Amino acid sequence: MTRRSLVLGCGAYLPERILTNEELSTRIDTSDEWIVERTGIRERRIAADGETTSDIAVRAADAALANAGLSAADVDLIIVATSTPDETFPACATMVQASLGGTRGIAFDVQAACSGFVYALATADNFIRVGQADTALVIGSETFSRILDWDDRATCVLFGDGAGALILRGGSAGDRGVLSTHLHADGSYHDLLYVDGGPGSNREVGQLRMQGREVFRHAVVFLADVVDEALARHGLTASDVDWFVPHQANRRIIDAMAKRLGLAADKIVVTIDRHANTSAASIPLALDEASRDGRIEQGDLVLMEAMGGGFTWAAGVIRW
Repeated sequence: MTRRSLVLGCGAYLPERILTNEELSTRIDTSDEWIVERTGIRERRIAADGETTSDIAVRAADAALANAGLSAADVDLIIVATSTPDETFPACATMVQASLGGTRGIAFDVQAACSGFVYALATADNFIRVGQADTALVIGSETFSRILDWDDRATCVLFGDGAGALILRGGSAGDRGVLSTHLHADGSYHDLLYVDGGPGSNREVGQLRMQGREVFRHAVVFLADVVDEALARHGLTASDVDWFVPHQANRRIIDAMAKRLGLAADKIVVTIDRHANTSAASIPLALDEASRDGRIEQGDLVLMEAMGGGFTWAAGVIRW
């Protein structure tokens, strides 16, 4: 039988601090109604002082390992998807490995902005398929609150902090596992969504800059195309999808994609109202929530998609 990456467990972590729209409205010229109408966001989590991207990644990893019934000694590949690493180097993944007590295997980061988790999932899946790794810990972890311009109401209301993780193991279980991933990028869109500085650059660590309307316009087109590509790869239609787990960037983008696919609201996992946009962490956070509350069950077909700065965009299909 075909060797696939089977999902053994998932985990998540959200910082304790909740920042509501109402609290934001006391700092900047905005309101709960304005934010909810345009984004669907009501609150977001903010990492505590001294709480780093690797710290919250470890918390999510611990939860995923416990859910899978494994220990760090069982893991031979750790990939962290993040745009907000603790340091220029070493990679957050190596910090996670050390914190978990692991001493063997491969550990590195992937940076593809909000598409990062699907990129990391694809990378881990390929390692497993060719036999270079057996058990992988794939994490999306972000502290976007550290790169926001808190005076820019168009961007600071959109993002939050958090981490989510999946445990993958190579094996054969019928048609279960990661069926395919589909990755794309076009760097010519750089100026529509970027951070104006960063680790290792010749400038100070910068802040997120975005042309929201243009990003929205391109997101709907690119995401529709990559979802069509993923479904066509397996001869599927939207009616075959049990759960649609999109990147939680904007409720209007999620609704536009669902409408295009003809998916009922009860087939869509939505966390943006409580988590906001957690970039590479948004999909694994949503997967963990829907798995733990019983919505996603073994054998369900899960469709994921995301788009981020670069532009990067991606989709993935998993038989849970």
